[in-house]
Amino acid sequence: MSRWIRTSVAGIRYREHKTRKHGVQPDKYFNIRFTVEGITTDQSLGWASEGWNLSKATNVLADLREEAKLGKGSGKLSDRRAAQRDAEEAARQASLENARLATAYASFYEQHYLPSIVHKRESTAKRERDLHTFWILPVIGARPIRSIVALDLERIKRSVMAAGRSARTAEYAMTVTRMVLTLAIKRKYHAGPNPADEAKRPRFDNQRVRFFTTEEADLLLAELKQRSLSTYRMVLVSLHCGLRLGELYRLRWNHIDLELNIVVLLDTKSSRTRHVPMTQEIRALFQEMEQPEDKTSLVFPTKDGVQQSGPVNSVFTRVVKDLGLNHGVTDRRERLSFHSLRHTYASRLVMSGASLYFVQRLLGHSTIKTSERYSHLAPDTLQAAVAGMEAALAAQQSKIKPIRATGGNRG
Repeated sequence: MSRWIRTSVAGIRYREHKTRKHGVQPDKYFNIRFTVEGITTDQSLGWASEGWNLSKATNVLADLREEAKLGKGSGKLSDRRAAQRDAEEAARQASLENARLATAYASFYEQHYLPSIVHKRESTAKRERDLHTFWILPVIGARPIRSIVALDLERIKRSVMAAGRSARTAEYAMTVTRMVLTLAIKRKYHAGPNPADEAKRPRFDNQRVRFFTTEEADLLLAELKQRSLSTYRMVLVSLHCGLRLGELYRLRWNHIDLELNIVVLLDTKSSRTRHVPMTQEIRALFQEMEQPEDKTSLVFPTKDGVQQSGPVNSVFTRVVKDLGLNHGVTDRRERLSFHSLRHTYASRLVMSGASLYFVQRLLGHSTIKTSERYSHLAPDTLQAAVAGMEAALAAQQSKIKPIRATGGNRG
């Protein structure tokens, strides 16, 4: 590198490269020097081949000197570039923040919530997707998620109810919306608190109150046995063990213990493993069924050997209809369905004298409150409990001796 060469502008100089050319001239490396309040700044700029020239260097010198005088900068080009990068990054972050705050509910649902529910059962995930498709997104999908308020959930509820759907569907739609908003708050897309907490939930009584009588159950089983042996077996197991439809779908042969006489249920609705004793009829059913060598095989697979999904097959529905079991029944709580088999199992337990605690354990209810819906089926048991209490009190009273006064009259 050669010596520094002064230019016509004070404070700007350059060196010429001995071999490298810029055009026909030697390449020049520019440098600036200036002093402000006793502090000298020596700043290298760059080569002419990189775009530097006297005019550009002059402008930079003037800018850096001015910044140093006004205290707006250090006078170093590197610091100026760093400040510019910081400003650009701040602008980029601000742009991202504005875009985030403008994110529509539908976009957040698709980009953030849907990927977060991959761990859920497909039936549950499908239910949530359907609720969004038909009820939630048409109402609030286009709204920025940060602006969702309690009134929006009320609008969802009104939309569902106006379409003639049940209050339970409206309540479920509001619950799913609440879960999406919870995630939005967690990821800073909504300031919170969750507006769903302020929305008024619809009141409803969705509990099924009807169960199969012994005669109805016998008619159902006899007809199913003629039409579909697989459906007959599933109905019989649910009727004798209280299994949900999804639990029957997931049941595998290694879950059936014929030695201990129990059915082991994994991945239940309450996420707890449940052990259900088999009746002799169910034990005989499993013994007569052809068992595969692979004990992890499904007990009730499809014809293709894969796990069933969705609602019960049409055979069950047709048989219930053909037998007229729901004829003239308009209240869905009074209509017999596949879930009524589980309801029948619980009802039979209570009417035979089983305590609500055992009903809770056998059916896998997460709380005793769910089991309490069957308490009215055991009036004799309740009356017996009260009669027992009365007898105990009478026995205690008979042992109490009257207190006799002693010592004469007292004034």
